[in-house]
Amino acid sequence: MTRPARLFLDRLPSPIGDLLIVADETGLLRAVDFHDFEPRMRRLARLHYGDLALEPGPAPAAIRAAFTHYFEGATNALSRLAWATNGTPFQQAVWTALTQIPAGQTMTYSELARRAGRPSAVRAAGAANGANPLSLVAPCHRVIGSNGALTGYAGGIDRKRWLLTHEGAL
Repeated sequence: MTRPARLFLDRLPSPIGDLLIVADETGLLRAVDFHDFEPRMRRLARLHYGDLALEPGPAPAAIRAAFTHYFEGATNALSRLAWATNGTPFQQAVWTALTQIPAGQTMTYSELARRAGRPSAVRAAGAANGANPLSLVAPCHRVIGSNGALTGYAGGIDRKRWLLTHEGAL
């Protein structure tokens, strides 16, 4: 993955907390997280992009509109967003597999590992899921425990429950 020349950080209100949206100079989505997890998002940005600063700046209108439509009830609005982010090949496989979970459905960590091409790497799939820099777009909140428990969402279990209810999965 080529390193972007610039990264811009925008903020967008949502019913469950302000979103932090990172896009590059071409308008490509690079990261999304909730305002109360900004230190984690910045840590992941440093991991993926080195010392490239997050400059204040507006996200492209199409990205902002997709998030607005998602929270207004168009739960598939985020699936059309183009994105790119750095990560290991396995992380990329996991994040791509996440984008293939339809709104209103869930998947177990073991199924996620299988879809990422390493069925025995359930814990590694969980770790990649937890390092996902594209909250909501690579919908890690749709991954649940094998017993159906709402586990392991970096944004918090209350947000995970809200999102799954919003999408009709609960």
